[in-house]
Amino acid sequence: MNVLVTNDDGIDGEGLLRFADCLRTRQDYTVYVLAPEVNRSGVSHAISFLQGPVRLRRCSEYAWACSGTPADCVMMALLGVLPVKPDLVVSGINEGANIGTDIVYSGTAAAARQAGLYQVPAVALSLAGSKPFYWERAVTYAVEHLEEFAGFWKPDTFVNVNIPNTEEGPCGMATTVPAIRLYHDGVSVFDAPDGMTYCFVKPGDITAKPESDSDQDAVSRNLVSISPVFVYPVVRR
Repeated sequence: MNVLVTNDDGIDGEGLLRFADCLRTRQDYTVYVLAPEVNRSGVSHAISFLQGPVRLRRCSEYAWACSGTPADCVMMALLGVLPVKPDLVVSGINEGANIGTDIVYSGTAAAARQAGLYQVPAVALSLAGSKPFYWERAVTYAVEHLEEFAGFWKPDTFVNVNIPNTEEGPCGMATTVPAIRLYHDGVSVFDAPDGMTYCFVKPGDITAKPESDSDQDAVSRNLVSISPVFVYPVVRR
C-alpha cells in the first residue's frame, strides 16, 4: 500500500518523523512524505495556489517539503507530483489534540479533508494532551491500528483520530462524534509608538458540552476517539 504522510506541524515535526519511520518498518507499506516546510498549525483549509505557485524541496528519496499549506500538499500529491498516487493519506501525528470544533481550524484535519474531497481514504491523527508527549506509545498504537482506523473511512468522509497522551497508553478505543468545544479566549491591545495597534490573543480555557458519545469524553476516559467526519457542509441524501 502506498501511503502519503503529511501534517501541519511541518516537515520536521516529531510526530510526523516518528510515525513515518515506524510505518516504514512494515513491509506492506511504501511511505511518502509531503509536508509543509514550516509550521502551518491553524491554517485550516487554506489553498496557496490561489496566490501563485508553491515550491517543493526534495529532502530524500521519499520525502518533500512544500512552501504551501497542508491542503496544498495533499492536492499536489493526489494530482500527480508523487511517483505514485497514494492509496491512503495520513495527516499527523499532530502535537496536541484536534477534538470537536478544533477540526474547523486544524491544518491536520484539512489535509485529511482534502483527500476525502478526492475520494481517497484519509486519517487525521493527533496526540491529545500537552507536554511531555509520549510519542513512542502513540506512534506504536497508531501504526498497529492504522488499518483499523482506515476501515472507518467511507466516501465523502475523513477519519479524525485522537490518541490520549498518557504514559501508560490508551486503554481502548471508541467510535465518537466531534464535541462542541467552547474557547474562552481574550485579546490584549497595544498601541505602539509606530502608530500601529497590535492585538495579541490571550488563550483561555477550553470547555466542551457534556456528551457521552463525544471525542472529548472518550479521550478523558483514556480511550482513542475515532470520528468519521463528512467533508461537505451539507450531506446530500
